[in-house]
Amino acid sequence: MKDFIERWRQLDWDDIRLRIHSKTAADVQQALNASCPDRDDLMALLSPAAAAFLEPMAQKAQRLTRQRFGNTVSFYVPLYLSNLCANDCTYCGFSMSNRIKRKTLDADEIERECQAIRAMGFDHLLLVTGEHQTKVGVEYFHQHLPQIRRHFSSLMMEVQPLSEAEYVGLKHIGLDGVLVYQETYHPKIYQQHHLKGNKQDFFFRLETPDRLGRAGIDKIGLGALIGLSDSWRTDCFMLAEHLLWLQKTYWQSRYSIAFPRLRPCAGGIEPASLMSEAQLVQTICAFRLFAPEVELTLSTRESPAFRDSVVPLAINSISAFSKTQPGGYADHDPQLEQFSPDDHRTPQEVATALTRAGLQPVWKDWDSWLGRSP
Repeated sequence: MKDFIERWRQLDWDDIRLRIHSKTAADVQQALNASCPDRDDLMALLSPAAAAFLEPMAQKAQRLTRQRFGNTVSFYVPLYLSNLCANDCTYCGFSMSNRIKRKTLDADEIERECQAIRAMGFDHLLLVTGEHQTKVGVEYFHQHLPQIRRHFSSLMMEVQPLSEAEYVGLKHIGLDGVLVYQETYHPKIYQQHHLKGNKQDFFFRLETPDRLGRAGIDKIGLGALIGLSDSWRTDCFMLAEHLLWLQKTYWQSRYSIAFPRLRPCAGGIEPASLMSEAQLVQTICAFRLFAPEVELTLSTRESPAFRDSVVPLAINSISAFSKTQPGGYADHDPQLEQFSPDDHRTPQEVATALTRAGLQPVWKDWDSWLGRSP
């Protein structure tokens, strides 16, 4: 198989869903006892039957996290460069059909944002835009990435899917990692929520991590938008299949997994399937048991109390004080935001909470002298 699409075609959504829901308490116990849980074990850990095993799952997940990552938790922050978008998606505040003010940061505004973010202590940045290939495309990124890179030791992006050659070009000017969420692995449900624009192309998006791997991007971030499909358990299992494929095929890259739940936004929709906080903890622990070496991320979509209780269990990367609109750090304008975060604490407040829990906040991803030129 040359890419994940071929593996995806072998996976039957309805069969996976039925198998997950058929798992028993005995299956969950077997998965907990496994030294290296396999796909069948992951189904058990994601199943309704695993709800009764949340405490032992959390204890084992915490042990594995401490063994692999110590007490450290990496901090990053998103910088929204533009809310221009040529897509119409039912769940996103940036959708082209939403009547909101549109803004794209210029060089001076980017500089002010970078300085405001650096003043808070962050050295690990995630660049985010709406998906607009002409006005906020590769030329825009080539124009501004070198300027941004000078301020930060690590630079990631969450923008529209690009070609392999375009990723290679961005890597040469300072790009370290890319987040690309499939939203849902169910093609018909995907089509229902992507009404206009290039994002309608399910398979081009699905193949994006393969292009990232071939381009030699250091870190590849994956995720499914929990609540978009009517079976979050099946989407999460598909996400794990995607991770397995990439790890085996592009072993030189590092990987991260995020667990975004649908949040309120302009013109937003109601979730098709609800994941409770306990079920989110179960899912996070299931992924830690299944993939002990992978970075697990929890964003400010979740509440302060929830993050404070869950991060010590299995999370090793978090955002803090996220602003989801262009210019949100130097010039706050909530009318432009993509979605409403739930954790509004300052970075210092989040760091203090982690320290009280015995964890060590890490504000950067690496140093340039370790092999990455600034």
